[in-house]
Amino acid sequence: MKSCVPSLLAVYLIGLASIALPAERPNILLIVSDDQGYQDLGLLGNGIRTPHLDRLAKEGTRLTNFYVAWPACTPSRAALLTGRYPQRNGIYDMIRNEAPDYGHRYTPEEYAVTFERIGGMDTREILIPEVLRQAGYVSGIYGKWDLGSLKRFLPTSRGFDDFYGFVNTGIDYYTHERYGVPSMMRNTSPTEADKGTYCTYLFEREAVRFLEEHAGKRPFFLYVPFNAPHNASNLDPRIRTTVQAPETYKKMYPPVDPEYRTVPRFRYAAPAQVVTREARRRDYRAAVTCMDASIGRLLRLLDEKGIADNTIVIFFSDNGGSGGADNGPLRGHKGQMWEGGIRVPCLVRWPAGGVPAGNVSDAFLTSLELLPSLASAAGIAPPEGVVLDGFDWWPTLRGEAPSPRREMFWKRRNHVAARVGKWKWVDMGKAGRGLFDLEADIGETRDLSQERPDVLAMVQKRLAEWEKAMAAAEPRGPFRDY
Repeated sequence: MKSCVPSLLAVYLIGLASIALPAERPNILLIVSDDQGYQDLGLLGNGIRTPHLDRLAKEGTRLTNFYVAWPACTPSRAALLTGRYPQRNGIYDMIRNEAPDYGHRYTPEEYAVTFERIGGMDTREILIPEVLRQAGYVSGIYGKWDLGSLKRFLPTSRGFDDFYGFVNTGIDYYTHERYGVPSMMRNTSPTEADKGTYCTYLFEREAVRFLEEHAGKRPFFLYVPFNAPHNASNLDPRIRTTVQAPETYKKMYPPVDPEYRTVPRFRYAAPAQVVTREARRRDYRAAVTCMDASIGRLLRLLDEKGIADNTIVIFFSDNGGSGGADNGPLRGHKGQMWEGGIRVPCLVRWPAGGVPAGNVSDAFLTSLELLPSLASAAGIAPPEGVVLDGFDWWPTLRGEAPSPRREMFWKRRNHVAARVGKWKWVDMGKAGRGLFDLEADIGETRDLSQERPDVLAMVQKRLAEWEKAMAAAEPRGPFRDY
């Protein structure tokens, strides 16, 4: 197979040579939500309240054809920070324990030797903050890490200068425990100092502190990966089956009665009380609106510091929505290869970089573009000797050139998807499969595999070639055998 990577790097280098950079290196604010639906922006009219994200869309460009690299959190986050496919960077499945799904609460001694505790991203991988450091950037992360909890895997060992947040896939929003296991960290030390405080407020607090300390003094990379609106990781079914949100934000939505219903069995509990569908939807919306308010405070602070014009602000969800989310008009949800699992809302604002305000772009773009694009904006070369799977997206966002991306591939165990141009092949096993024309059928309702066997063969051939290239890539842990 002839790899597409050299051509992508050529596009990147051409863009780097031609981009007209502002006189000062731009600041970067990257905000990632957790399991937010494709339709869950207030401006789209589905009833959810997100005035500050709506403002971001009005002042920047909204991407409607933007994908993440995996349909769930851990590999998606690894890919956006490395600019490399999950199968190339080694994080191509979840770093989590399965026992809590059956009601098991780990003792500290048990948890210390579980995969969720000892697994992590290969230390040879180079992340965005390590790339930006060579241009003098200071970097902070406040929120969900999810790429390893041992000291060698933590953010401050991977290029970040400061970290406050949790290190696994989900927590209780108030106790900060994952199924009873304390999970909040400050840099490399566990902390329970803020136990009882809603974690969105804490991540906002830390991000504000970072901005107060660094804004206007040196270029910064501020990464705020909220866990909202992910369901709470609590063994109590009344909590686990919904998103925790402050009462203030719940009251912004119509009251729900009843809040709970009894089911014959919920995983490990029989019978069990779980939230009603209506309550879950309300809680989800309340958590998103609370997160939106925190985002609003960060945007106002950029204004107050006089740095908003030359600060790149990027927002998107780590994967498709679940629980109370609205992924319409897409098919499917988190964890699936349908569009609803991998196509997500994305907003980009950078006035000084020529990103147009109020624009809606249907350009085919992905989270793999982040690392090369941010390096380009900072005026630095990509990491030497590293194969990147993305490219500089600024010419596309400025309307100067079409997106160079022509294809994208996804694999989760025995489930796969491939998009080549407008064509997408999905194989979800027993959950369904088919060939779809995304330009005519964004909802993946009409399988064209019988009508267009020539297209099906072409897409499957490209998928097979991609799988071969990934298998031949230099192996990375923690899953590869080498």
